[in-house]
Amino acid sequence: MRLALTKGRLEKNTVEMLEQLGYDCSQVKNKGRRLILPIGDGSIEVVLAKAADVVTYVENGVCDMGVVGKDTIMEKEGTFYEVTDLGFGKCRFALAAKKGTDFYKGYQTRTIASKYVNVAHSYFQEKNMDVNVVKIEGSVELAPILGLADAIVDIVETGSTLKENGLEIIEDVCQVSARLIVNIASMKLRKQEIEAFLDRIEEFVEKKKQEEEKNGI
Repeated sequence: MRLALTKGRLEKNTVEMLEQLGYDCSQVKNKGRRLILPIGDGSIEVVLAKAADVVTYVENGVCDMGVVGKDTIMEKEGTFYEVTDLGFGKCRFALAAKKGTDFYKGYQTRTIASKYVNVAHSYFQEKNMDVNVVKIEGSVELAPILGLADAIVDIVETGSTLKENGLEIIEDVCQVSARLIVNIASMKLRKQEIEAFLDRIEEFVEKKKQEEEKNGI
């Protein structure tokens, strides 16, 4: 089986989880420039990729499973099974504007800047608001400061970057975290293998969740 992992923090968190489940991830941790590496007894290959590509590889069946943020799933969408909330990589989408802005005052069409155009459109469609959404690839916080947009929709963890740039959160859009996704055909063709793997993952996630609740985290 092939498991696509999002490079970076989610990769690190996933490897930690797999190691706690008893998989040997030494080759992934010492990967060098390699992008396809075995874990455990070699029956599972890890493919390291950018978040959006994880979705593409799983959707097209070259990888059976993938670990990717809910933010990427919401933005890119696709046809696959989203099976488990892994409980790490937690953050949120938020609507933010320059401090002191009364965002909902008046009836003019607002301009929203975001890296996540589809997420922004969907959010305001639910509010029955017409908005112009401008796609920004870099530091989206610049858009309201420079007068390009009235507000932004972006991923927020601590909110410190917003504060340092004179912005404040108006409201949360939704919570996001890492998810395990599975190719539709693979779920049928490799049903036994995948379900055995999923059972171990879900048991781990549930146990960790119970520990966090017990410790008041």
